[in-house]
Amino acid sequence: MDYNTAYARTNSLKRFYKSLLLFGILAIIILPTDLFEGGLFEDHIIKIRLFDGYTILGIWALFLIIRAIKLFIFDTEWEKDMIEKELKKDKSRDF
Repeated sequence: MDYNTAYARTNSLKRFYKSLLLFGILAIIILPTDLFEGGLFEDHIIKIRLFDGYTILGIWALFLIIRAIKLFIFDTEWEKDMIEKELKKDKSRDF
């Protein structure tokens, strides 16, 4: 891995961890507030609101999961391995 790739990956990881920390802090603030205000259950029927704390946290969590998959599963090493496999396939077809 060259310096520029390592630098870009380090910045991506730093932004991801900052987002994760901010998500955790806001979840600690939002979740108890919604529970204690009676916003989750009302007469044993679950209320669904469009922009309540759970919806916002759920969408944010989905984005964090997608970023985590891109950072940790489909990283530059995976990309290099896939390129090498495709090049090997292409070379074997030429002969």
